[in-house]
Amino acid sequence: MSDRRPIESWLTDMDGVLIHEGVPIPGADAFVKKLRESGRPFLVLTNNSIYTQRDLHARLRRMGLEVPIENIWTSALATAKFLDDQRPGGSAYVIGEAGLTTALHDIGYILTDHDPDYVVLGETRTYSFEAMTKAVRLINAGARFICTNPDETGPSTEGPLPATGAVAALITKATGKQPYFAGKPNPLMMRTGLNTIGAHSESSAMIGDRMDTDVLAGIEAGMKTYLVLTGLTRPEQVESFPYRPSEVVDSIADIVDLV
Repeated sequence: MSDRRPIESWLTDMDGVLIHEGVPIPGADAFVKKLRESGRPFLVLTNNSIYTQRDLHARLRRMGLEVPIENIWTSALATAKFLDDQRPGGSAYVIGEAGLTTALHDIGYILTDHDPDYVVLGETRTYSFEAMTKAVRLINAGARFICTNPDETGPSTEGPLPATGAVAALITKATGKQPYFAGKPNPLMMRTGLNTIGAHSESSAMIGDRMDTDVLAGIEAGMKTYLVLTGLTRPEQVESFPYRPSEVVDSIADIVDLV
């Protein structure tokens, strides 16, 4: 990695890197402040498709992290960008929340359950049997199956919750159709994010807390990768993967001086 170009732009995961269960991780405020003062392009990423950029901006601000709206990139936005490139002005039956429906509205998509081009599955805290049944029937009738992200569980204060990947598996079992996942670890999410801030992978770094999503997506997008140990991947697990991050650090506090 010694011949890489200097890092000019930064992408960082949100949960497990900057915040944990609604509380900023020590060093997160200094990192965001340093990024803003440096003028370097950056994005805060999340595979969670529930919230809009504006929602996340407000949530982070309440925690003391001032991240501009345009510096937030979600799997919902990546999904919308993918669909806009694939089939502009199309239609979709959506299972998800405002983060996803707003992103699709913004690209001019029609949200419908009548002969849609796509069934788009995202995160929601209220997955219903009726909605999943409708999705199965529409996919069987020819709709293409798209998911915002493959995460099988999501965090909550009470413990893990079933997430998009788990519900996608149910629909796949019922239809025999595999979805296309737009979010991490698909490098598409990283590349579309880099494009929105005018950055290049060779001079960009990805910070994450998960080897199987953040680090893998960063590697496949051609970026330098930092694994922080404040989230899901534990130190003893790193060597079990067939790939390695560029560097392993204790927390985001160790990266502040690199900006």
